[in-house]
Amino acid sequence: MKGNRMREPDDMVAAHFRRSCETLDRAADDEKLRAAIYAIAETVTQAFRSGGKLMLAGNGGSAADAQHIAGEFLSRFSFDRDPLPAIALTSDTSVLTAIGNDYGYEHTFERQVRGLGRAGDVFIAISTSGRSPNVLAALQAARKVGITTVGFTGEGKRDMVAYCDHCLAAPSSDTPLIQQIHIVAAHAICGLVERNLFGSGTAAATR
Repeated sequence: MKGNRMREPDDMVAAHFRRSCETLDRAADDEKLRAAIYAIAETVTQAFRSGGKLMLAGNGGSAADAQHIAGEFLSRFSFDRDPLPAIALTSDTSVLTAIGNDYGYEHTFERQVRGLGRAGDVFIAISTSGRSPNVLAALQAARKVGITTVGFTGEGKRDMVAYCDHCLAAPSSDTPLIQQIHIVAAHAICGLVERNLFGSGTAAATR
């Protein structure tokens, strides 16, 4: 009995890793996804070269991803180099609660995009469902300002696609797996942007 109880969670863990690997394999073979990664990296590269910045936003785990990605650009990814201007619109609790209290949660990112964004910037909106109201509102605001809009979402019909200049759709409808693909894709984008702007660099010895 004890042995069966030990095997059951082990089997669940193994199954989770297998699903992750299968989804990553599908992503690696997805030509449309790879093309989106290259296009997004080029868009971010050109924005940085022109003096623009990158803004990112999402809810929950996607908020954490937005902060993670911003950190890779503003600090470093693969090697030491100049910092790159990236802002996660998810981390200032005073701003988020002020906007949420005064205007409603739907406007938490939209007002930041309008206040901080300029034509020539890039906005990466992360939503596994593709229909988060505050993310959609921010995308629409970004379009009006002249900001290039990028969406990270999952497979199938997603509302946010209509407001995105580029869309990265993870080949899954399972939220945890979508999030895994998002961060792997974001790391690929970071690596491409670093290479575009700074060459191959010297790999950092520590992280």
